[in-house]
Amino acid sequence: MVNPQIFRQYDIRGVVGSDLTEETVYLIGKGFGTWLRRHNLKTVSLGGDARLSTPSFKEQFSRGLMETGCDVVDIGIVATPLMYFSIWALKTDAGAMITASHNPSEYNGIKLNNGLASVFGNEIQEILKLIQNEDFESGDGVFLEDESIEQRYIDYIIANIEIERPVKVVVDGGNGMGGPYLPRILKKLGCEVIEIFCDPDGRFPNHHPDPTILKYNQQLIAKVIETNAEVGIGLDGDADRIGVIDEEGNMLYGDQILNIIARDFLKYNQGETVLADVKSSKNLFDDIAACGGVPLMYKTGHANIKNEMRRAGIKVGGEMSGHIFLKDRYLGFDDAIYVSCRFVEIMSRWDMPVSEFLADHPKMFNTPELHINVPEEKKFAIVEKIVNIFKTEGYDVNDIDGVRVTFKDGWGLCRASNTTPVLVLRFEAVTERRMKEIEKLFRDKLAGVLE
Repeated sequence: MVNPQIFRQYDIRGVVGSDLTEETVYLIGKGFGTWLRRHNLKTVSLGGDARLSTPSFKEQFSRGLMETGCDVVDIGIVATPLMYFSIWALKTDAGAMITASHNPSEYNGIKLNNGLASVFGNEIQEILKLIQNEDFESGDGVFLEDESIEQRYIDYIIANIEIERPVKVVVDGGNGMGGPYLPRILKKLGCEVIEIFCDPDGRFPNHHPDPTILKYNQQLIAKVIETNAEVGIGLDGDADRIGVIDEEGNMLYGDQILNIIARDFLKYNQGETVLADVKSSKNLFDDIAACGGVPLMYKTGHANIKNEMRRAGIKVGGEMSGHIFLKDRYLGFDDAIYVSCRFVEIMSRWDMPVSEFLADHPKMFNTPELHINVPEEKKFAIVEKIVNIFKTEGYDVNDIDGVRVTFKDGWGLCRASNTTPVLVLRFEAVTERRMKEIEKLFRDKLAGVLE
């Protein structure tokens, strides 16, 4: 049967050969197809990334879908944003992407969509139960191939972006699926593009495909400095997460990238809400308000953010992990290829280097994400205890996702990861000393709970 641990909060993901085999992927296809049919849905866009196991997994997933009566439109080996785009462009009911995103090469997985909304949380658990109970629909679905989607996607983005002057850009594709698209689009828009690791290779031989982690950006930083480029852009394995390096070789985090896009958006859209996750800097929320917007703090997780934006009609949002969502002039899903183009568009209009875009921010000291390993079955209960402790002691608590405690000179966060057996901590303050004091306060509270 299937390992229930691979059915995670936002997708299905595991190690190839043990967690994921051709048989388990076939059963997952049958489970998803059954779930769709019982929601009166039938047509599915199907894509896959460059991992070595993806072609066979696509074949088995398609077989499972069609045996439930679903029709499959295979769009080939593509980036995840193209799968999302295909749902809109081909007017399919649903979508699926065989990918493990930024995970190491031994992993693979499946992202599922109901229209442009992510299938996640309880919905993924419903699919698991169908598989465990062998409760499947039956039918004879049709298999089609569509080779038009890549050019339609490229043309759509080019028509949507206006570059006012050529920008010199280094693109690090991370040997993922963004490499075949972003350099090509930027060149068509008139930019000078220097490519590194833009050939898809599911072994990821040059570095781990996660552009939001500094150590994986070292080659990109070096190339930006070596070539005197104006910006470096990194993409993750399936091109839904972006990383940015300024002209001085400094890394911008997801909340800073969102901040720059939000500033530009709010110039022309006063009073609009901008959504960011609980891990984001106080500077971002303060700046949204200062620019005439309404800041909204929400749960971490690309599916959480995407679905809340759809529900509330919010046009701009994002999170620390580099998922940026734009409904303004676009379709609302997390697309690092499109976001990269929007960022370069802003660069072409703002008369300053990237290093100065947020230079007027107050100086803040912050930690990266810090992790504490805890048992999977206990992590949410531990966080609930910490929430209650801070509330009982009268702290300023936001509990939308774990506990974020705000002080006049900083904040601290403790939340349970939705994808791994860890607690996620992050701290920020006006001085390094104060940041460490807030961190110590949290760790002391946690020590009492973890004893």
